[in-house]
Amino acid sequence: MTPSEPIIQLDPKTVSSNVIAGPALALVSLILIAGAALLIFLTLLGGAIDKNPTDQFYFLEADTSGLGDAAERTSGNKYYLETRFMFAFVIIGLFFAVCALFLGLVALCSRIGSFLSSAMCSVALFFQTITAALMTAAYVQGRNAFRSQDRTATLGRYNFGFMWAAVAALFLATLLFCVGGITGKKDNSYSSRTGGRRFFGRKKSTRSARSRGSFIDPERQRRMDKEDSD
Repeated sequence: MTPSEPIIQLDPKTVSSNVIAGPALALVSLILIAGAALLIFLTLLGGAIDKNPTDQFYFLEADTSGLGDAAERTSGNKYYLETRFMFAFVIIGLFFAVCALFLGLVALCSRIGSFLSSAMCSVALFFQTITAALMTAAYVQGRNAFRSQDRTATLGRYNFGFMWAAVAALFLATLLFCVGGITGKKDNSYSSRTGGRRFFGRKKSTRSARSRGSFIDPERQRRMDKEDSD
């Protein structure tokens, strides 16, 4: 009798968790990217519309009473470059965030889509981090300059919170896309080693079945010969 093939066992819980993990992480990443894009959009919207509630979204609020035009121009020129690059980078970061959002739909059904979405999201994270850093540096210096002249000045808590929260959301989305792609890779590599089988158990050997059959048929033949002789 030929030995049967080795038994291959696979825990159904492990299979189901690996299959679900990739799309679930991609879905969470999409929610994070959508939230980051919304926060960035609200920050930009606050500077374009001066109505409630968007009038609460500001970067710096200061007492400018008694300041002449010359003083305003001097204060504006001092932080001009920082804010100029800040708004350029926030537009670029928002663009890549939106691209990652649409590309992330592919990550729901593809491991390659997870890695591509992670790369696109990392670019958005890069520009958003620079934007938040420039924003903090420029407006904190501006606030300190006003306070040094005994004027009240406060930072906009909503805008600062929105921008840094967007950085955190993009970072988590990038990380989760990578984890989802790696999880899918492990599942595919295990599937290839097991011949694509998803259920535990033993593959029945046809050779052993034929061997068992070879013992049964002669015995049956002998019984028939004995009955004929009687």
